[in-house]
Amino acid sequence: MSKIQNGAVSFEIVDEVTVITIDDGKANALSLAMQQAVNLALDEAEKAKLPVVLTGRSGILSAGFDLKTLSAGGQPAFEMLNGGIELAIRLLSFSSPVIIACPGHAIAMGVFLLQSCDYRIGVAGNFKYVANEVAIGMAMPYSTIEILRQRVTPAALSRAVLLAEVFTPQNGVETGFIDRVVATEAELMPAAIEFAKSTTALNAAAHLASKKRLRAGALEAISTGLAKDHQDWKKLFSAS
Repeated sequence: MSKIQNGAVSFEIVDEVTVITIDDGKANALSLAMQQAVNLALDEAEKAKLPVVLTGRSGILSAGFDLKTLSAGGQPAFEMLNGGIELAIRLLSFSSPVIIACPGHAIAMGVFLLQSCDYRIGVAGNFKYVANEVAIGMAMPYSTIEILRQRVTPAALSRAVLLAEVFTPQNGVETGFIDRVVATEAELMPAAIEFAKSTTALNAAAHLASKKRLRAGALEAISTGLAKDHQDWKKLFSAS
């Protein structure tokens, strides 16, 4: 299958693995258009019924939401925030195994996406994994606290949410932000594709049923948190 390009997002099948790449040439901001393109690529992945590798551009997975949309406020800002959390929920409950190949920084919504995949591979380097909401004057949303809670260690959760601590590939495995770190970027995609291929040995129905059981509580908490966030966001953006 040839590569399908939709804006800054591409979809292709490589070695019986679906590869979704986010690359806007900049910070991979998760704008409404970017979210729509990722969701369309995930639709194709569902049709293919193959494991998924999600990745970014060299040096960055994503720096989070589009700041211009947030600054403008109004309904587009609300929809962008909601869409980002809905995308995380979709990844956490996706029918096939989802491996994320993080080629660098994962910031704000970028780090929440990182925590929403089944297996997370990073690359060594001077890269940041950070939920920076408190540092920029924003109370951490209820939903994103729950996205972090279901993957990172309790001690790291407190530091991430309350102190906006910057985690790195060096301490990412021990704190739960990442599952594996490869030494160079050249090793990243081969490692991700190899791991994704290994998941084809799993029984697909058992994988999905087990995922639903494992994450039922977390998904309920994220959805409940999102409903609370809606109230905060409506107040915030109704004044925009």
